[in-house]
Amino acid sequence: MVNELRQRFNASFSEEKYQAFLKHLADQYGEAPAFRVAESPVFIPEALNEKLVRACEEITDVICRPDFKKNTEGAILKGQVVPNEDEHTVFLQMDFGVCKGEDGELTPQLIEVQGFPSLYFFQDMVAKAYREFFDVSDEYSHLFGGLSDTDYIQELKEVIIGDTDPSQVVLLEVEPKTQLTRIDFWACEEMLGIKTLCVTDLKVDGKKVFYEKDGQRIQIKKIFNRVIFDELIRRDDLEREFYFTKEYDVEWIGHPHWFFRISKFTLPLLDSEFVPKTYFLNELEQYPEDLHNYVLKPLYSFAGSGVLININRYDLEAIEDPENYILQRKVEYAPVVETLDQPAKCEIRMLMLWKKGEARPKMVNNLARLSKGEMIGVRYNKDKTWVGGSVGYFKK
Repeated sequence: MVNELRQRFNASFSEEKYQAFLKHLADQYGEAPAFRVAESPVFIPEALNEKLVRACEEITDVICRPDFKKNTEGAILKGQVVPNEDEHTVFLQMDFGVCKGEDGELTPQLIEVQGFPSLYFFQDMVAKAYREFFDVSDEYSHLFGGLSDTDYIQELKEVIIGDTDPSQVVLLEVEPKTQLTRIDFWACEEMLGIKTLCVTDLKVDGKKVFYEKDGQRIQIKKIFNRVIFDELIRRDDLEREFYFTKEYDVEWIGHPHWFFRISKFTLPLLDSEFVPKTYFLNELEQYPEDLHNYVLKPLYSFAGSGVLININRYDLEAIEDPENYILQRKVEYAPVVETLDQPAKCEIRMLMLWKKGEARPKMVNNLARLSKGEMIGVRYNKDKTWVGGSVGYFKK
């Protein structure tokens, strides 16, 4: 989107460079990412950068309010209460569609906000790879606040490991070797020196939790949680001793409650020019007259499942549990990233960390996704090029 950098990048692009870039990513941990990585990063103009920062701050203001927990109690479903919730989330992410305002200028529009860790490790890895194989100006960085690559990893170590023995800190998932985001786990293992485990690997003795390594039982003190409850609930075939709803002598790095509190449930609480108007479906006394400009989203779903794009009042009246849905004004992505054929739409995810003892979270990294389909996502971009996961570079 920075025209000079975009033109320079496109002119110097070659399929050979792209394939070498992909091979480099695959060689890091013995397998390629299980998702498509785009041919190009995104170069963010300073004016859009300023709006993204302002949008993040306005949304963060709401999340930092003393009544935020009270206002999101309804997000925690019965039977999914996890003991030992902390005062605030550790991880905070905000997804913005890049759109054009009425003045024709680029502006971010919030798609979703998440209190759950994303690809914090892979995004650092892929940003370095783009820089190694393509022409990326040294005046631009994927990191914020003047962080160096070393600083960034140190920030992650502080929030995930702290002063705990790394052998007693684990990344927890459901069958991690089958997850589409598994390359991020392997990057985490290398960068932090912690182990990735499946929920079935955890052993319980009273309130203490262990895993076995080389015939030894090692007590777990901290869990870097990557488990999505939606998936875990569906997996009643898993034989396990560890249950999230029981109390253990462990510290959650990313307590599960924040996945629910900071989610689609948060959207109706926000009021900003960067946030499309959003309603809890069950609280609407009458539907908007222009329903074709809205999208219906289930509160408790992940990765876009269950979203209805083209709706009418009959669709809404057929919903048996309206308390579990939101109605959000559609965001019209602008095709602003010039590629070698048609331009691509873009979504930027701002990655933030919130350390204990600090008043607010801070931006540290980002994730970008390129699309030429109706929506962002794999099923809308089959057989297309210059689409998929990417990263944004911002002026230092």
